Amino acid sequence: MSVLSSTPAETTLPAWVDLPDPRRVLAESDPELYEAIEMERRRQASGIELIASENYVSPAVLAALGSVLTNKYAEGYPGKRYYGGCDAVDVAENLAIERAKRLFGAEHANVQPHSGAQANEAVYLALLKPGDAVLGLKLDHGGHLTHGFHLNSSGKLYNFMHYGVHPETERIDYDEVERLALEHR
Repeated sequence: MSVLSSTPAETTLPAWVDLPDPRRVLAESDPELYEAIEMERRRQASGIELIASENYVSPAVLAALGSVLTNKYAEGYPGKRYYGGCDAVDVAENLAIERAKRLFGAEHANVQPHSGAQANEAVYLALLKPGDAVLGLKLDHGGHLTHGFHLNSSGKLYNFMHYGVHPETERIDYDEVERLALEHR
């Protein structure tokens, strides 16, 4: 029985999903990038790194970071994601949460790393004043939570106007963008 209830038991996967040796694939497809990575690997192997933010990760961590989980965008929390298809990510994140709780003897743990949300917030704080008008793509049309969603600080501090995509072409409706920009400048 599969751990992931929504994953079919027998699935034909694209060839790239089951890479036998990612280093070999990279060496063949982009030798220059491969050599840069190998140069860094040799540097790390030849000395002691005393910068705390440059900890060495285990081969298992490197393998996980180079896995197909890297392809999945999973905003939100396990079981409460904003995008579908997050069952495997939820399993992995729940494993990390349980392990962190056990390691630190804690009742709760958040294992999510910092993200682009902080980058967006930095731009807002640098360029805007509370109440300023901002245009952003509607969340349900592909926008981001930090583009004025009411539960995010951006939606509380700034006056976001949201535009969408054209229902037939599914491309940004630039007529709507222009109308909103002129109306709220």
